[in-house]
Formats: sequence, structure tokens, C-alpha cells
Amino acid sequence: MKRALPVVLIFVWLLGATPRSAPVPPEKRSVTQHAVSIDGRRIPYTATAATMLLRNEQQSPIASVFYTAYVATGDSSRRPITFCFNGGPGSSSVWLRMGSIGPKRVQTPDAQASAPAPFVLTDNPYSLLDKTDLVFVDAVGTGFSRVAGKGDGKNFWGVDEDVRAFGQFIEQYVSRNARWNSPKFLFGESYGTARAANLVNYLQSRGMSFNGVILLSTVLNFESLIATDGGSDLPYIAFLPTQAATAWYHGKLPNKPADLDAFLRSVRAFAAGPYTQALMKGADLPPAERDAVAQRLHEYTGLSSVYILQSQLRVPPGRFEKELYRNEGQTIGRLDGRFVGYDVDRMGDSADYDPSDVAMSGAFVGAFNDYVRKDLGFKTNLEYFATNYPVVGRAWNWNRGPRSAPVATDVAGDLQNALVKNPHLHVLSANGYFDFATPFFATEYTLNHLDLPSAIRSHIEFTYYQSGHMIYLNTPALAKFRSDLVRFYQEAAP
Repeated sequence: MKRALPVVLIFVWLLGATPRSAPVPPEKRSVTQHAVSIDGRRIPYTATAATMLLRNEQQSPIASVFYTAYVATGDSSRRPITFCFNGGPGSSSVWLRMGSIGPKRVQTPDAQASAPAPFVLTDNPYSLLDKTDLVFVDAVGTGFSRVAGKGDGKNFWGVDEDVRAFGQFIEQYVSRNARWNSPKFLFGESYGTARAANLVNYLQSRGMSFNGVILLSTVLNFESLIATDGGSDLPYIAFLPTQAATAWYHGKLPNKPADLDAFLRSVRAFAAGPYTQALMKGADLPPAERDAVAQRLHEYTGLSSVYILQSQLRVPPGRFEKELYRNEGQTIGRLDGRFVGYDVDRMGDSADYDPSDVAMSGAFVGAFNDYVRKDLGFKTNLEYFATNYPVVGRAWNWNRGPRSAPVATDVAGDLQNALVKNPHLHVLSANGYFDFATPFFATEYTLNHLDLPSAIRSHIEFTYYQSGHMIYLNTPALAKFRSDLVRFYQEAAP
């Protein structure tokens, strides 16, 4: 005879068997009218700050996604539309929305810490709204976007899970707003570039074709960025031109060249040639050759040859950021090597924080919270998560299907597949010279290793700026970026 379960155990079992649901908020929508002057033209536009529910296969709500859409006044049926997002994983899209090509831009000093409030928000003369409508989307768990109903973080916080969520949002937005016949673009920054490469392939496989993809500060193959003891030599090779560019900017080179672009061509050649060959020899590298390579690295980075030799010719980016200004007791930025700050632990071998991150975060977050509630009229008591790395980032599923061993995430093949199957697709890779998060030489390596026919390879374009990860923090770089984008849109959607 079976024994009956105690009442307490039955209660526990019922709790475990009954899925808990988060509240399902109603979709919210605030629509306002504005105008902005761009390139001598007044562009009237409608701004929509809203949420959209995502659903599972049973049509039950699982998330509420926040977005802001900017649509120029007039017939939009054939007008280009661009979906924009940052990355992280765990970052909202406040950075692109408030700093780059949107109709409003928060003012921050160049390569310096921003002052506290009041912040200055102005019309953005470098906006792309005269060429394309813009939709800025916050990933689930960031901004005002939240898990809802029967949803769970694991439904969204992963490489492919994230793309399915963004894919559903874009499909719904396009259908609700009659934009199926509009030229379509994706614009991703940082991890958002990995999302864009994966997403364009995903959506095209579902019948939605795209005209262009903009990759700002690109990372597609994460193996190129992981500098570990005893690991691949590729990250050290990939970061060297960024270290050289940053040492050039700060005047730390023994003989500073006048022309940065010409200097970096020399560094690239050394990195891909003698430096790569030396690292590949490992312990078999002759002492004389080791000393010669260390001397060249000193000339390119400004670090002492003694320090370089002690580092076995391999200086990880975090140590470079600390070492360049060690004698001054300062450290340089990771997102933007032009920024300089003071460390709490002056004797550590890596920075305590990123001076470029903290320099501008307060201005972006504060200005947006004021703007979205006052100018856009979006009323909510939710906290705006500009970043949510402790929750989203730590829970992120980097695997793409079952694997027997950890593998560095690589979505380059997704972009390759999208390009091959859509020979009209164009890709713009925009790179900051002083970016230690996604170094430009690693981007070149990844995109140049896509197996593409020459006719399709010509659809990939590289542009470069004397700025960092967020190239738009430098106003002259943003002006050049807009000019490059205008040309890109004309080519991709003539």
C-alpha cells in the first residue's frame, strides 16, 4: 500500500508544479510631434515611445519591450526604416538613442568627464532622420523592457534566444505599421553587432529581406578578444594596432608620426607579419629576435621594452590601459582610450574601472529619463535600466545548441550566410581607433575571413574614426559618420 504524502510535501510539490507568472502590463503608447533641422532642411516627425508585448507559441505574453520610434512626416510606405540597438549583453539602447543618429543628442565634453545635472539636450544636426525612420529597441531586461506573464529570463538571455525576441518585435512592428515594403536596415553597436549579424540571417530565413546592416564597433567572433595565458595569440595581435593608436593619441611614442593612418598601416603590417611569426615560435623564439620584437613594440606602444619582455611580448588590453599612464598614477579608458582617470589602487596591474564609461553614463541616463517623461510624454514608475549586466549578462547563454565543451561564440557565419543568400545586402563596419572593447584589427580579421565571392565581398565597407567604442562621443567623428552613412544608404537603397 502506498503511503500518502504529508500535507507539507504536497504543498511544496504544488508550488513547484505551478508555474509562476509575472504581471502582464498593458501595451502603452505616447505619440508626440516634433521637428529637427538637418543639413539645412526642417524635418517634421512623429515620436512614439511605447511598449509591445512578445508572446510564446501558445500566444501567452512573455515580455514587454520598450522602444522609441521616430518617423518623418509624409508617406512612409517606401521610406527606409532602421532598427537600432546596443548590446552588452545587458545594455539598453540609450547610448545610440541619445548620442548618435537620433533627433536628440545629449551634449558631453570630448574625452572628459561630464558634469552633473543639469544636462544639455539639443536637436541633433547629425541625425539620420532625413534619410531613414529610426526605431530604438531595448532588449528584455534592459531599459523599460521586462519579462512578463509566463516569460522567463532564459527565454531571452542567450545568443539565439535574444535574436528570436528581436525578430518577433521587428516582425510585429513592421506588420502593425505597414512597413513591409520599406527598405530595411539593422544598426547594432558592440554586442549589438553580433545580434545584427545573427538577426539579419534569422529574419531573411523567415522571408524578410534587408538592404543593409550597420556594424558599429564590431564583435562577431569572440575568440579574437579573449586574451588568456596559454591561449590563442590572436587577441594580442588584434589589440596591437589599438594600443599603438592610443599611445599615438596620448603622445607616448618615442617618435610620434604625424599621420595616424599611415602609422597604423605600418603597425598592421608588423602585427600580421613579424609579430605573428614571433608569437607562433613560442619558447623557440631566439633571444635576439625576441629583443628586436620587444624594441619594435616599444616604438609602437610607448611601453618599456623591459616591461614588454617581462610580459613575454604579450600585453593584454587591461594591462596596457593601466601601464600607459602608470608613472602619472592614472589609467586610460576601455571603451575609449582617449579618456584618462585615477585608479583607487595605483599598484594594481589592471584598471579598477573604466574612466570613459563613468565619464558619460550619468549624462546619458539622466538626460534620457528627463526626455522620455517630459518631451515624449511616456509615464511610468519603472526604473530605466541603462545597463543590467548583473542580471542579464551573468545569465547569458553563450552556447548555440548542445556542445561537449565550451566554445567561443561566433556569429560571423550567420552574416556570411545572409550575404550569400541576399546578394543585394550591404554591410558597413564603422570602427573607432581608440576602442579597447572591440578593436578594429580584430574586426578586419573576422570580416576578411568570410568566405564570399568577390562580387559580394565588395558589399562590405570599412570606415574609421579618431574616437573610441562610441564614436559619436567625438563630434567631428559623428559628423564624418553621418556623411558615411548617407552615402551607404544611397548605395544600399538607391
